[in-house]
Amino acid sequence: MTRSESWEARDIARIAVFAGIIIVLGIMGPIPVPGLVPITAQTLGVMLAGTVLGWRRGGAAVLIVFLLVAIGLPVLSGGRGGLGVFLGPTAGYLIGWLPAVVVVGVLAHLGARRLVWWRVALGAVVGGIVVMYAVGIPGVALVTGIGLGEAALSSLAFLPGDLIKAVVAVVLTMLLYRAYPPAFPATVRRARAAA
Repeated sequence: MTRSESWEARDIARIAVFAGIIIVLGIMGPIPVPGLVPITAQTLGVMLAGTVLGWRRGGAAVLIVFLLVAIGLPVLSGGRGGLGVFLGPTAGYLIGWLPAVVVVGVLAHLGARRLVWWRVALGAVVGGIVVMYAVGIPGVALVTGIGLGEAALSSLAFLPGDLIKAVVAVVLTMLLYRAYPPAFPATVRRARAAA
């Protein structure tokens, strides 16, 4: 690893904080939205992990959550945990968190220059929605035995909520970027200081 890619002790704390944020957003339970399917907020935590921490550190936060789930802690929405959730109908979406956070982080931090809202938005939408659905929909089809088209159609009910989460992730990331740069990796902080 080069100096710009090496992790500081503070990075470990940031990773733990974002793993905690993902967990807390799941403990909240579904948020009712008039006229829409209730929104679970854990994928907002995944988007934020990528937009704030970047792909490596965001991926590490998601892997910590996976580890806690695997050992049986009820850290997923609805108080679920244990190895069985990696085999259930929503397993594809859960497993999709890892490639999603990587894509979110890569696109949002592209070039490790200063963060700009449109790159953060691109990361949140492409990684947090497109990649998540690309892994989740085949998982639903495989586990439930329905066709890909039917699984995709049923997933469209969640799209408005996911778009809301992407907007929230962009707003929170840009506010945090302006108000508290130490939340971000050193490469982003240095680029912001140099600007």
